[in-house]
Amino acid sequence: MEKSKTCCFTGHRRLPKEKIKQIIIRLNQEVDNLISQGVTDFISGGALGFDQIAASLIVAKKEMGHDIRLIFALPCRNQDELWSAKQKELYHGLLGEADVIIYVSEDYTDGCMKKRNHYMVNRSGYCICAQLYPASGTAQTVKYARERKLKNINIIK
Repeated sequence: MEKSKTCCFTGHRRLPKEKIKQIIIRLNQEVDNLISQGVTDFISGGALGFDQIAASLIVAKKEMGHDIRLIFALPCRNQDELWSAKQKELYHGLLGEADVIIYVSEDYTDGCMKKRNHYMVNRSGYCICAQLYPASGTAQTVKYARERKLKNINIIK
């Protein structure tokens, strides 16, 4: 992975239903823009909500013939342990489409989510986020990305 050709995604697990269509439209525009600039690697943390929306879009772009890679940086092997059967099915389907899967920790720990977020940011030149709330893991990740001088693109206005 080359930082200048890599984008990570961060966003909330729960997004307002009335904003999801606009989020997908903006995400699609920004991903197309980055692809046109030579970005080839897209890293998702695999969480419910925005992470999986972004990963699904990258899968669709690959199916449309774009020469890009979907990389999952996952906090632990059992991230989906408490998810519903339907959520697990979608998650495992997305993992099956991944070009690379990295587990930053084997098991869940208090710090594994933050470790995953730092892993993604440290390998990226861009960060596309869906940030609505100031006190959240997403906000912490965006702050870290700014400190690391990534180009941040918040698709929620």
